[in-house]
Amino acid sequence: MSEIRIMRIGHRPSRDKRVTTHVALSSRALGASSVYVDTKDPELEEVIKGVVERFGGDFTIKTGVKWQDAVKDFDGIVVHLTMYGQRLDESLPKIPVDKDIMIIAGAEKVPAEVYQRADFNISVGNQPHSEISALAIFLYAYTGGDSLYSDRGGKMTVVPNERGKTVVDNT
Repeated sequence: MSEIRIMRIGHRPSRDKRVTTHVALSSRALGASSVYVDTKDPELEEVIKGVVERFGGDFTIKTGVKWQDAVKDFDGIVVHLTMYGQRLDESLPKIPVDKDIMIIAGAEKVPAEVYQRADFNISVGNQPHSEISALAIFLYAYTGGDSLYSDRGGKMTVVPNERGKTVVDNT
């Protein structure tokens, strides 16, 4: 499958820290290779790097990235998740799985230019909901959830079970 990158637009560190953290964590868990955030936020970078260090994988985060530059330098398909786009179930079959994709997830009203630049403007439902849920649903539908239970070679591994918490220390 192709490489999946996430571009987070409109991050406000004082207000969106938890939401953007969850955008990054959901992206990582569901198969993305990286997340870019438009606002510089070293604390956010450290939190996500810490998760990758403990649980493994090759996921990267970079903050302070202008979305215009990220999209301009990207050689692949740009998918913008918006409540006002085309239906996910109708658009998904049209997105090539053999090309890299960049998914734009906004925090606040995104510039009109994003809609024009995107190859696909996709809605995940037609009711108000969070960008975290839209991203998770899209990634699950696009990847089939293949990475949810993958071993990423981390220092820690969570073992699913019916009751209780099982965490294996691999160090």
